[in-house]
Amino acid sequence: MRANAVSVARPARRPSPLSPPPPDDPIALARASDTTLAEQLTRRYAERIRQRLLAPGARLPSVRECARTHGISPATVVAAYDQLQARGLVEARRQRGFFVRDAEPRPASVAERASGAATPMRPLPNSATALIRAMFVRPGDRPMPGLGTLPAEWLDAPMLGAAMRRATAAVQRDATALHYGDPAGEPRLRAALAAKVAEFGITATPEQIATTVGATHALDVVTRTLLRTGDSVLVDEPGWSVEYARLAALGVRVLPVPRGGDGPDVAAMRRIIEAQPAEGRPRLYVTVSVLHNPTGASLSLQAAHRVLRLAAEFDLHIAEDDTYAHLATAHAPRLAALDALERTIYVSGFSKILTPSWRVGFLAAPPALFDRLVDTKLLTTLTTPSGGELALAHCLEHGWLRRHADRVRERLATARTRTVRLVESHGCRLAAPPNGLFGWVDTGVDTERLARELLDDWLIAPGTLFHAQPRPSTMMRINFATSQDPRFWKALVAARTRLDGAR
Repeated sequence: MRANAVSVARPARRPSPLSPPPPDDPIALARASDTTLAEQLTRRYAERIRQRLLAPGARLPSVRECARTHGISPATVVAAYDQLQARGLVEARRQRGFFVRDAEPRPASVAERASGAATPMRPLPNSATALIRAMFVRPGDRPMPGLGTLPAEWLDAPMLGAAMRRATAAVQRDATALHYGDPAGEPRLRAALAAKVAEFGITATPEQIATTVGATHALDVVTRTLLRTGDSVLVDEPGWSVEYARLAALGVRVLPVPRGGDGPDVAAMRRIIEAQPAEGRPRLYVTVSVLHNPTGASLSLQAAHRVLRLAAEFDLHIAEDDTYAHLATAHAPRLAALDALERTIYVSGFSKILTPSWRVGFLAAPPALFDRLVDTKLLTTLTTPSGGELALAHCLEHGWLRRHADRVRERLATARTRTVRLVESHGCRLAAPPNGLFGWVDTGVDTERLARELLDDWLIAPGTLFHAQPRPSTMMRINFATSQDPRFWKALVAARTRLDGAR
């Protein structure tokens, strides 16, 4: 494994308000321009809202803060915010500031109307999709601390190309590849996956495994099969922002369970379950056992046993998301191994270790649920692409994936060591021991405001995204692989100082 730091391009400098905008920056402020500074600022924020880099409900910087950041007068900022309000992009809230307009609330569900609740459930703010969209709008080639994947240069492009060539050759030899494939997925891949999960102590036959379009699709298949609008589901908090948003979009009531260093707070989980009316008790718990996102913590054996006992007592199914399996040790406790796939549905994928673009995931399920899950898959995708599945089968069968994962884990360990030094030397602290891809960092300031302050140059993932009901947080999730640039940490310190001065 190469231990060298990630090679990065030098970040573009923040343009001065007194200088003309660079030709590749259509929204930079410049006094030497045909348009007024207010119009330029309006265009800047309108573009961020259009790209959903500022999510519905996000608060714009205060007038004074924005004026100081851009070196312009408060009157110019007020004029720009007024233009945004006139366009219907933001709304002014008395004595609170300007906010990006919320999406229209969905109608109350049948269950909500029947309950006579005074306040129907609102969909969660669209902050999860804002983070995803921001990942697709990377400024330049710099690694972004808020990204959720490995840097492209860490991935083995020659291996992927060789696997695709072999898969293409296999397709050309087999006429059945020109038709719909097996509804559960490519049989050869399912056999390879059964051997792979056995390394984690999970006993599953190929007939218990279905492929999906990534791990997120697998989780969607599970929840659509087991839940209906108005049902309750237990989730970890902090947790994966995309999962909160996905469940909310399905009309499912999210019940957050505090997540600690060794797993969920099982006593709190019991209280949450017992507080629900009998007919409204949760039927599913969605959790990341190994290298939890965002903290990097893994489930202890003792916590796993307590979770499984509680699941048996309250007739819960568990969707175990093991997306980061290839970045962890094989012997880490998995719920699916401990309960032999009795209540647990095991979910994993390969976007974190091979490439985000292949979108191959899978689930391993109890036999009694398997056909129902495949039926749901058929309704959402009909089938899965056999070419990509055959390519992945090659990577598994020939040990290519295992050797690549070994190299990545070694390189990631080096990146973690470097990043931890940068975290601590710039006045931040890790709230959990560093493990896996992500670190959970306390910055000492509101990271939603910090994210806005850094947005021109650096993408971060503020802590509010990782709570089921967003709230101010001093935490941020960093990617150890993409947070090794000292310039980011210097920019963070400078931004933190500006925010402290604005208090």
